Amino acid sequence: MDKAIVYFTKDLSSDSLIKMYKTLNVQLKDKVAVKLSSGEPGGHNFLQPEMIKDLVHLLNGTIVECNTAYGGRRCTTDQHLKVLDEHGFSAIAPCDIMDSEGDMPLPVSGGKHLKENFVGAHLKNYSSILMLSHFKGHAMGGFGGALKNMSIGIASSHGKSIIHGAGTSGWTNNHDAFLESMAEACQSVMAYMGRENIVYINVANRLSVDCDCDNNPEEPKMADIGIFASTDPVAIDQACVDAVYNSPDPGKSALIERMESRHGIHTVETAAALGLGNRDYEIVTV
Repeated sequence: MDKAIVYFTKDLSSDSLIKMYKTLNVQLKDKVAVKLSSGEPGGHNFLQPEMIKDLVHLLNGTIVECNTAYGGRRCTTDQHLKVLDEHGFSAIAPCDIMDSEGDMPLPVSGGKHLKENFVGAHLKNYSSILMLSHFKGHAMGGFGGALKNMSIGIASSHGKSIIHGAGTSGWTNNHDAFLESMAEACQSVMAYMGRENIVYINVANRLSVDCDCDNNPEEPKMADIGIFASTDPVAIDQACVDAVYNSPDPGKSALIERMESRHGIHTVETAAALGLGNRDYEIVTV
């Protein structure tokens, strides 16, 4: 298999986001979903509307999210829409909670744990997706990037519980099974949408060990890295992980510890084994 291409720039700006998307040379068609994390109130590391709005406008995109499977202010549609408003997203684009009218099952092929992945029912209303992910740490996944955004992020509240339970509702004690289930959920989304209709941009800034779902995240210990873009979700997450390890910043140790203690790379390994992408990649600096 040929190496995947991952484009990279150190410039964290609105203009760079547009440049990175155009560099992919993929025209997302018809109704475009822009999948991002709306961020739990109290947190402040989520991608800022001012940075992303020009790219969202270029795509005439709709910002999409699904409700959470835990408490907080994003577990109901009414409250989640208020969060999108408070965080400035509804001011820049239409916003859609995709499981506001329930969910739909997508078949999972080749999975060890999931036979179906339950996603927000409104996913059927979109023809293509920009998976716009904030790369950072995560309390359970080790890190969050494109694969987590595509699995947990597009799953309905019920679907999130099934992924966390590795096929049953709830939280499994088999941590690797949870990580494998995230990759299996990604398989279903890619098969449903068509690989050619999804592109991936990871913004590696505000590199906290904690996710944007945390209402009190730890402050980042290391400096920002930049923006990554690819048509391969495995390659882009692998590239971001490698960039953390290769950073000269001594503060990287906190994020590395978080990734390793949660065996975060196993999601990438499983996604590659399922044929979702290539861990071998070439970085092209833009």
